[in-house]
Amino acid sequence: MKKTEILSPAGDLEKLKTAVAYGADAVYLSGKSFGLRTFSGNFTHEEMIEGIAYAHERGVKCYVTMNIMAHETDLKILDNEILFVANEAHADAVIVSDAGIFRRIRKIAPDLEIHISTQASVTNSEGLMFWYEQGAKRVVLARELSLEQIKEIRSKIPSDLEIECFVHGAMCVSYSGRCLLSNYYTGRSSNHGACAQPCRWGYYVDSQGNMETGSYIVEEKRLEDKLPIEEDSHGTYIFNSKDISMIDHVPELIRAGVDSFKIEGRIKGAFYTAAVTKAYREARDLLFEKGEDYKTDPRWNEILDKIVHRDYATGFFYDDPKKNAQIVEDKSYNKPAFVVGVVEGFEDGLYKVSQRNKVFRGDVVNALVPEGYVEPFEVTELYDEDKNPIDSTPHSKMTYYMKIASDQFLPPMTFLSRDGDKDQGIAPQK
Repeated sequence: MKKTEILSPAGDLEKLKTAVAYGADAVYLSGKSFGLRTFSGNFTHEEMIEGIAYAHERGVKCYVTMNIMAHETDLKILDNEILFVANEAHADAVIVSDAGIFRRIRKIAPDLEIHISTQASVTNSEGLMFWYEQGAKRVVLARELSLEQIKEIRSKIPSDLEIECFVHGAMCVSYSGRCLLSNYYTGRSSNHGACAQPCRWGYYVDSQGNMETGSYIVEEKRLEDKLPIEEDSHGTYIFNSKDISMIDHVPELIRAGVDSFKIEGRIKGAFYTAAVTKAYREARDLLFEKGEDYKTDPRWNEILDKIVHRDYATGFFYDDPKKNAQIVEDKSYNKPAFVVGVVEGFEDGLYKVSQRNKVFRGDVVNALVPEGYVEPFEVTELYDEDKNPIDSTPHSKMTYYMKIASDQFLPPMTFLSRDGDKDQGIAPQK
């Protein structure tokens, strides 16, 4: 079988380089226009050229998202962006949901590969065949499909039509991302890239004035906007969903015919990108190496438990949502690890580190490395940029040096973290 692709999010240049270092086969990214994650860093034209060249030099493909639902004003700059992505940035493909954008790409850049976004809500083989006959190479399936449905779809489409599925990250209250709550509350269009994520907000019940149910749902900062709602024993976090994690089901996904494992999270941090990419890449590689002797490695779940996340579930792949598989009883995240630095190099017996959060001399630190595993170790000595001894690293993004009580080597782009300790004022990393 062809190895299933590991497709990682690249919200900015740092995350792109992180994804490449941790084993992604491809990354997806966006320019400053036409992508559905306005609030990630995204790429200027110059950064996109640099990032795609960096990835291509290391054998990694780059897909550019152009998956907004375009308005008439967007068409005025659309052609220039298409030509830039195709002819100057040299993207391997674009991700599209709007039929108008698709049509323009086919007309002015006919050789540019097109993938159909999950925003298109493709849920059946006829839908896939429609896009295939228009010239699409790949379809990102709607997240609402089960594994059995995916297997059936795979059996009815050509082998050269690729299937991509989300396997890890945040799920959405709406159908494949088509949500109107953000528009309703803030005027920011989720389908135009500016989602305010109202499904993550806190709500409470106002029991005044509703004759039928006796309650309204009210967002905590918008008291005048009352929506009738029934409350049950699970509370009122009806918009929240658990994060999806399919790390324990990689063989089933591959046997179902999934060509690409898509990891959600362009807004999330580089530590998230590194951890999730590493886990799924190792699982994929081990399956193709071991075959029937494949066994999951418990360290993968340990890695994934370190990143900021909601409780994990398997989404719609196995669970009937009516059985409460996706219910979240509150809006909190699990925040088990705090990134304190990223290793930049090694010199004179000391590791050069870029600070992310405060670390103290004597702290026990975990390390996430691109290849293999490293046991936790103690930070025995700390120095500032001029190599003067210090007890902690208080300044944001400062360069510091450290010595560790271990002979394990930490390569560049190693993420240093430790278990949470709010008393030391450390903010969680995504």
